[in-house]
Amino acid sequence: MNTSIQEAIKLVEAGHTESGLKKLSDIEPVLHDEDKAIVAQLYYEWGMVDKAIDIISDLYELYPEETELTCFYAELLIETDNEERAISVLETIPETDQAYPESLLLLADLYQMQGLYEVSEQKLLKAKTIVPDEPVIHFALGELYFTQGAYAKATRYFQETACEKAMIGGVNVYQRLAESLSSSGEFEEALKWYEKAAKESIEPHTLFGFGLTALKAGSPKTAIKQLTELKEMDPTYSSLYKPLAQSYEEEGLYEEAYETAKEGIRLDEFTKELYLSAAKSALKTKRLSEAKTLLSEALALDPGYLEAVFTLLSLHLEEEDFESMIDLVQEVRKYGEDDPKFSWFLAGAYTQTEEYDKARQEYEKALLHYQKNEDFLFEYAKFLLEEGRQKEALPYLKELSNHHPAYEEIQEMIFRIEDENYLE
Repeated sequence: MNTSIQEAIKLVEAGHTESGLKKLSDIEPVLHDEDKAIVAQLYYEWGMVDKAIDIISDLYELYPEETELTCFYAELLIETDNEERAISVLETIPETDQAYPESLLLLADLYQMQGLYEVSEQKLLKAKTIVPDEPVIHFALGELYFTQGAYAKATRYFQETACEKAMIGGVNVYQRLAESLSSSGEFEEALKWYEKAAKESIEPHTLFGFGLTALKAGSPKTAIKQLTELKEMDPTYSSLYKPLAQSYEEEGLYEEAYETAKEGIRLDEFTKELYLSAAKSALKTKRLSEAKTLLSEALALDPGYLEAVFTLLSLHLEEEDFESMIDLVQEVRKYGEDDPKFSWFLAGAYTQTEEYDKARQEYEKALLHYQKNEDFLFEYAKFLLEEGRQKEALPYLKELSNHHPAYEEIQEMIFRIEDENYLE
């Protein structure tokens, strides 16, 4: 390497960047082409891609047969979003050249960026036939299939890669394999690889995936450990708070769950799931007023958030606040949201507020969806009896009796109806 280039490198590494770059600029015109390529590589490593491409584009014109140079030129073109030119440059490399598999990898990456997954797959599979044991090719196939949601295929290639390499291009292969397994629902197997990934390189995305997978695998203690470590590493990683709160809740640590969800809300006030999580923990810790407020805030973010609606309806029902139940359902329906359970809740609420015509209409709507639901049928039958409609109630009571012959209350209702001779 030219001594002047070495001096420039020392200046940059010592923090005298401006002086180092000026030295390179001054000597560049008189350098041999081989040294110019070295300078271009330095520019690229230092993040000055435009300077690198100015040099390499000239060298490519002079030496089109130098395929390593061609691949580097293509990489620079990709960095500058000149994808079409990169493709045309790479396609000049002949199949007999040793750099051909590398060119196929770069082409596959380009086609994947353009959403042409089948073409990308063809390039990678062709590269694999040439270099069948190359981990980089296996890894690229894994990445391609993972992007498409073909997790079983992705897992196969990530496993092949993991047998040879733990890291590729700064990417943790074990983490990719763990994520692929987790996405396939193989949570227990995924945990083994997350453990390896964490030992290889601890970073936020790995810890989050580890914790989330542990929660899905039914190991909330492990989830708490990993997500707490992530929180200590990066408390602004907002996605961690919901699964961490859920993990605490599954462990029966409702106070910790509540505080965690509230922390998440302070960090990200637009995630409705955090409000619901905090509300559920508030209910467990007897903070009923706080729970109502949190549920209302969740619904302010998304009026059609059904889980929050049903939680709040159940809370109103428990408190026998039937007017609030009616108001809530009516408000949600204004936004075009509806659910058969709304009619069931409303029917009971209207019954309690003695609005029997409205109750009957809602019961009849709900009946279309809950003909096999025993709790609903029993409630509806009792409503019909209170309305004096014994003949209509009787079939539902008999249906219930077939399933619960020892249920005395149902038997007594049937006996009373038949005894009073309401049947024709």
